[in-house]
Amino acid sequence: MTEKQIRRTLQDKLSELHDLLNVGAESAAPVALDQTQQGRLSRMDALQQQAMAAETQRRRQREVQLTEAALKRLDEGEYGYCVSCGEAVEEERLALDPATPFCIAHAK
Repeated sequence: MTEKQIRRTLQDKLSELHDLLNVGAESAAPVALDQTQQGRLSRMDALQQQAMAAETQRRRQREVQLTEAALKRLDEGEYGYCVSCGEAVEEERLALDPATPFCIAHAK
């Protein structure tokens, strides 16, 4: 992949993540606990769904951070190198996740 293709891929991913964060914000909103409106099991289900939505939002925000960091590394000429050891990140790994900051040895 060329640098221009990598940048476009990362920017597209970032745009998609921002869209998903905007859509998911409502799902992670606090649940009203009004017993006159819903039963106990419905509230428990709503709380569980809220917790799952909040975790999804947290993961998406982490992906945004990783993608922004990858774009910064691209600007600085450091893209494609492990941030831990400085060795080249495997091309197959970058093809699967262009925002990955680590080689396979340091991914754990």
